[in-house]
Amino acid sequence: MATKANVPHTVIIGSGIIGLYSAYYLQQKGHQVTIIERTDGSDGCSYGNAGMIVPSHFIPLAVPGMIEKGIRWMFNSESPFYVKPRLNWDLISWGLKFYKAANARQVERAMPALRDISLLAKKLYQDFAKDEKNDFSFEERGLMMLCKTGHNFHEEAEVAETANKLGIEAQVLDVTALHQLEPEVKPDVAGAVYYPGDAHLYPNVLLKKLKDLLQQQGVTFLYNNEVTGFDSAGSTIKSISTQSGKTIAVEELIIATGSWSPMLAKQLNINLPMQAGKGYSTTLKQQEGKKLNIPSILLEARVAITPMSDNLIRFGGTMEIGGINQDINMNRVRGIIKAVPEFFPEYPIEVPKQEKVWSGLRPCSPDGLPYIGRTKKYTNLIIASGHAMMGLSLAPATGKLVQEIVDNEKTSIDISLYKPERYD
Repeated sequence: MATKANVPHTVIIGSGIIGLYSAYYLQQKGHQVTIIERTDGSDGCSYGNAGMIVPSHFIPLAVPGMIEKGIRWMFNSESPFYVKPRLNWDLISWGLKFYKAANARQVERAMPALRDISLLAKKLYQDFAKDEKNDFSFEERGLMMLCKTGHNFHEEAEVAETANKLGIEAQVLDVTALHQLEPEVKPDVAGAVYYPGDAHLYPNVLLKKLKDLLQQQGVTFLYNNEVTGFDSAGSTIKSISTQSGKTIAVEELIIATGSWSPMLAKQLNINLPMQAGKGYSTTLKQQEGKKLNIPSILLEARVAITPMSDNLIRFGGTMEIGGINQDINMNRVRGIIKAVPEFFPEYPIEVPKQEKVWSGLRPCSPDGLPYIGRTKKYTNLIIASGHAMMGLSLAPATGKLVQEIVDNEKTSIDISLYKPERYD
């Protein structure tokens, strides 16, 4: 193996789940890796998410009809999808691109791409979980899509048919079959679609395990170092500067900063259309005698519910397009909590205090596909961002692809639809 002096030095900006898994696979291949993070590393977007690994989510956010739904939902402060009206060119431009992407032809193109990266990610999670030291409560119990109305149940059954054609197993369940799987909570719904191939994990534990493992393996973490500038020569980035006064030389550079990626890309004159979609969650103790067995999504409310280790249960949801801010809108939280008893009448739940609410910004591309790949402008720059609500679900696959791109290997899947500069 190469000595540290001549090991390729790869710098990753961003210590979220995408950056961590990129570092993991690069380090395995012998790279010297430095991770630069603008914060202390404790507030990543994946800490409070639903922890779902979802090959079932093969349909992008930009689908026909979503614009109309979004307009209706804008007038409801508790709705699952909300765009805060504001005069902002980036938002207007993103909205126009979203509108163009929300068509049947684009969705047909996107579905196999999302399926392939999701199945790769699940396989890598399975491999990672085989090491007993990597216990992060990874469980393969599947996912339940709970449909309150007959109309939506019929539509979701059609999605299940598409899933089966794509090779993703989906089972349409009537209420009797559903209650056999969930005997303690007995959802009050028209029916459900069950995806047995989905999985879930405890994000908080996974992130800690990954960071500890990387530090043990020699990955360098530079926290509280916001990147302020880039020094380049021609088509090569030579070094980066940080707010703390550090100058760090790079051989390969990866931007994996989630919703903050467009701002860094802009410094390099790269257009990366993206909006931050805020989500909320709260984590409670499971109620005695009312255990939920299988992670579920309340379809009409777009609320995700995940049973986690330590007898915990996490409720999360909403997509609030409102720019980069950390404000907590309790109306959005109330919308999540109010939906629970509509689907689980015997599961009372109260609106949590604001300090018990987690929020995170999900990086949303206009077409619902992530940005993964080398840029045309710089030969040693790779973008890995734009995963929206799927960051944790797709993280190991993204990290593996980043490693393959850095090492000029054939990628595990076709990444042609993920080109970072596809809007140029």
